Amino acid sequence: MLRKLLPLSSLLLLAGGCASAAPGLTITTTAPDGAEDRIPATVSKPDGPGPFPAIVIMHDCSGLGPSSSGAPGRWAMELVGRGYVVLLPDSFTTRGHAGGICTVPFSQRRADVTPERRARDAYAALAYLRAQPFVDPRRVGLMGGSHGGATTLATMIAPARDAEPVAREKGEGFAAAVALYPRCAVRTPRIYQPVAPLLILIGEKDDWTPAEPCRKLAEAAREAGYPVAIKIYPGAHHSFDSSNPVRYVAARVNPSVPGGRGATTGGDPGAWADSIREVAAFFGRHL
Repeated sequence: MLRKLLPLSSLLLLAGGCASAAPGLTITTTAPDGAEDRIPATVSKPDGPGPFPAIVIMHDCSGLGPSSSGAPGRWAMELVGRGYVVLLPDSFTTRGHAGGICTVPFSQRRADVTPERRARDAYAALAYLRAQPFVDPRRVGLMGGSHGGATTLATMIAPARDAEPVAREKGEGFAAAVALYPRCAVRTPRIYQPVAPLLILIGEKDDWTPAEPCRKLAEAAREAGYPVAIKIYPGAHHSFDSSNPVRYVAARVNPSVPGGRGATTGGDPGAWADSIREVAAFFGRHL
């Protein structure tokens, strides 16, 4: 039996694909110009006083509103059941994208929902968790899928200089991270260097965020001595951790295909089951 900090119905709605941010809890993130954003969030925890390890989950491009893929909620339920506190920030709703951005052209997206900007949300979530008496501040991890996976990569990349945004937070940041089917075209001329161990899980047949760039990123990082691992699931599509059937949607914005539109998503029971084992083992080692 799980005891919730916030209503159990909120997490169950997330798991069913009809997401909503729990009322009453917000985290504050600071923009480059010094302005503050208040981000709704949901927190859930196991029974007992802790302190527990914790994980921040960054949602995908569908957000946490009525159009959510439901994958963040599925992961939250799995991880809380395994003894982790879980925090899900909602990066989109208060920034004008409650319905998600999967079909919104890049020209119409606001700059405050890029993966690089959402990295600030992740570190604000980390600071919130570290202030809670039921969280072990040394054992906080990060994970996310798709847009949240790209956010995870942006959050974990080592700063190039001390003056870079959230450079101090990165140096004292997450203990480990999992990126699920991220876009691996990371904005850096360097070999990808994470500040802590990173695991990438992605489907072989992903036509939205293809596996090959992630394989190359992980291979180059490993050869340079950085702790990046990858597992590619044969036959699996984008959002293999979803409970939804595989389907192609022509309206999805997709820079990986000619014309820039159209992508396939859908769950893969085998990949989902194995990803649970991989994530549990990875965080078990590092948190």
